[in-house]
Amino acid sequence: MTALSTPPRAAGRATPRRGLPPDAVRRSALALIAAGVLAVLALWWSDTPRVAGAADWLTGAGRITGLLAGYAAPVLLLLMARIPVLEREVGADRLARWHAFGGRYLVSLLAVHVLTVVWGYALTDGQGPWSEGVEIVLHFPDMLKATAATLLILGTGAVSARAARRRLGYEAWYYLHLATYLAVALGFGHQLTTGADLGDGPARAAWYLLYFGTAAVLAWFRLLRPWLRDRRHRLRIAEVRAEGPGVVSVFLTGRHLAELRAEPGQFFRLQFLTPQLRWAANPYSLSAPPHPQFLRFTVKGLGSHSAAVAALAPGTAVRAEGPYGAFTARRRHGGPVLLLGAGVGITPLRALFETLPGRVTLVQRARRAEDVLFRRELAAVAEGRGGRVHELLGTREQVGALGPALARLVPDLGRHEVYLCGPEEFTADAVRALRAAGVRPSRIHHESFAF
Repeated sequence: MTALSTPPRAAGRATPRRGLPPDAVRRSALALIAAGVLAVLALWWSDTPRVAGAADWLTGAGRITGLLAGYAAPVLLLLMARIPVLEREVGADRLARWHAFGGRYLVSLLAVHVLTVVWGYALTDGQGPWSEGVEIVLHFPDMLKATAATLLILGTGAVSARAARRRLGYEAWYYLHLATYLAVALGFGHQLTTGADLGDGPARAAWYLLYFGTAAVLAWFRLLRPWLRDRRHRLRIAEVRAEGPGVVSVFLTGRHLAELRAEPGQFFRLQFLTPQLRWAANPYSLSAPPHPQFLRFTVKGLGSHSAAVAALAPGTAVRAEGPYGAFTARRRHGGPVLLLGAGVGITPLRALFETLPGRVTLVQRARRAEDVLFRRELAAVAEGRGGRVHELLGTREQVGALGPALARLVPDLGRHEVYLCGPEEFTADAVRALRAAGVRPSRIHHESFAF
């Protein structure tokens, strides 16, 4: 197959789709979630005529935490259901942060629910908490399944803690989180059979709608829609090209690629259909503007999945979910733009550098000159569009503080709008430096695939 190339094109040729007003979807989503919380609290309040004594206080706490946990579980799944309007307008990284934040609350609610229910029932029945707990698990309807669900969610919460997460590869983390779908399904029956607050009226119907509606959304956006798109576009690997130490670009060809309506700065979740890689879909950014004939992604071997991509052969079938992400030209407010990247985080910035109109400067942070990606491409794009490219090379000790280093390369740094992408530690350091230089938070755009 003939090798593919990405010739520089005129900046600004790709016109982004007009989106909704800034933050409209984010605010609407948060308002909807909050309204659901208020509805759950109102349900509990209306079904609680009085509270008398320690046992009532404890069982009341168990009821409200159980209801809130039951509400939170499907909401957390919806946040990660890859609903296009949320992925496009809110952004995948922000949704992931909401999901992580809500997950901590879910784990806490479940822990309090179990402790207070068992303790409250023990006081009512006049026996010890351990004996009461065994009685509840073994003799209450659907409690064995609910216990399994609780252990799965608590276990997933434990491995999601920062200290444990650092020891996991993306693939292990991905598979462990699939267990939460099973946990939510196992816990549903218990909520109906022992959840007295739901009754047999509108509240019960709303609970059914929430859970079965979530299942339908997940089935469509996570299973059926990707399958239909796969049959429509028939993506295949056309070429795997070395870009640097441990870094390759993967060119995909297929049918009707323009219908994907991908934008520079977005990413896809790619599932390479080989025996080793077919069971996980990893996120990879477009490293060149989408072309009617091909899509280019650049991959660094950070885990077993991404390392194996370098050995894939042309013709390998690929299933692609996307495009996702709000890291696009639609976020731009106006004025000069700084694209700041480190490591493989340069990939979405490479596509934006070619297409963003106006005055654009790109700064790539790397420890060594051989780690710099796309040097020739970026130079050609810069010459064609009149942009500027800088390389910030060396160790932390050699470069010094990031803020002064950036100020030397970009003298009017505070006036710039910034697109930022790189490792988590670099991103946090860069945000602090940009804020100190006078860049407003609303003009700092960053997207991360940290898990």
